[in-house]
Amino acid sequence: MASRTPVLTASAITKSFGPSVIVGDFSMTVAPGEAVALTGRNGAGKSTILRMLVGAIRPDEGRVEFEGLRMNETNAEIRKGMASVIDDLDFFPDLSVVEHLDLLARAHGVPDPEAIVDEILAEVQLVPQSGQLPGTLSSGQRRRLALATAFVRPRRLLVLDEPEQRLDVEGVAWLAARLRAERARGLAIVFASHDPYLVKQVATRIVAVAPPGADEGADATADDPAQGAS
Repeated sequence: MASRTPVLTASAITKSFGPSVIVGDFSMTVAPGEAVALTGRNGAGKSTILRMLVGAIRPDEGRVEFEGLRMNETNAEIRKGMASVIDDLDFFPDLSVVEHLDLLARAHGVPDPEAIVDEILAEVQLVPQSGQLPGTLSSGQRRRLALATAFVRPRRLLVLDEPEQRLDVEGVAWLAARLRAERARGLAIVFASHDPYLVKQVATRIVAVAPPGADEGADATADDPAQGAS
């Protein structure tokens, strides 16, 4: 059985931009094999929370830790264990789809990078586009490529911001199955989503995020809504 020692811990983190408090006193732990879904309306602070969780921005107060290490996105140990898709990625304009993924796999020391890149390209249905530049892809294809950049690298924690964006129904079903498989392998997952199907299929716990001062749902915990779902 996987250890229940938290992979990720957020302790009373807050973030303000000017006079506006975006996130106030947010706490959460995520253990191996757990998938925590952040839900709530646009502007509730979900993306800001995710950016603090991965170290893209620093909380004004509080602390984020990855496996006991204070979160710092430049820390080599943390970078080896965490993969994220938070914002639309800026792809190198002169590298093809396959070259992007191959570069990432090799940079992270993946054994047999060619094999894993081929496997992921097939899974995200980008084999026909593998020689194209990212700028020539449709918006849905670019989203699949962004997700592929997380799946070709080592990871014990996966952080995703609305990963269902620009995916069609078939794509969301594929993503749900993939994230369930990641959970089954013991990964910790945190994702923000507006898609009830994806949340129901993947999440073991749902955290309803509301702006500071609102009547927050805090931690709406489901035993495991993904269990038994088709």
